[in-house]
Amino acid sequence: MQKSDLTELEIETQDLKLRLGRPGSGTTVNPIIPQPIPIAAPSPHAPEQSKNKDTESPDYSIFKSPMVGTFYRKPSPEDAYFVQIGDIVKKGDVLCIIEAMKVMNEVQSDVSGEVMEILLEDGNSVEYGQPLFKIRKN
Repeated sequence: MQKSDLTELEIETQDLKLRLGRPGSGTTVNPIIPQPIPIAAPSPHAPEQSKNKDTESPDYSIFKSPMVGTFYRKPSPEDAYFVQIGDIVKKGDVLCIIEAMKVMNEVQSDVSGEVMEILLEDGNSVEYGQPLFKIRKN
């Protein structure tokens, strides 16, 4: 602020208001008060859907996301999918990529078996612990 001879600066966005003033300029600096950001309420049907997909049995395993990010089923748009329904995977095989903070993270299977169901579309956002694959155990 000194280099540009500014005495006061005020920035306001949708959920933030920031006001800065140089000492001795006669302006008062207001404390920043965070405004609450509205969060959409979950759908009343969401718990039932996740309950059905989230239950495990001795026959199959639900593979869950180890992180938050963007889910990709193939290494690049031109390449083939890592796995498809009916594929046999071994423990340690790459199932997908999750992009987090511009880093592509290969996600490996923690069980061996047959891919029964892919629970998320390519390019969708994924949350930590969200079910991604249903794998029939060998």
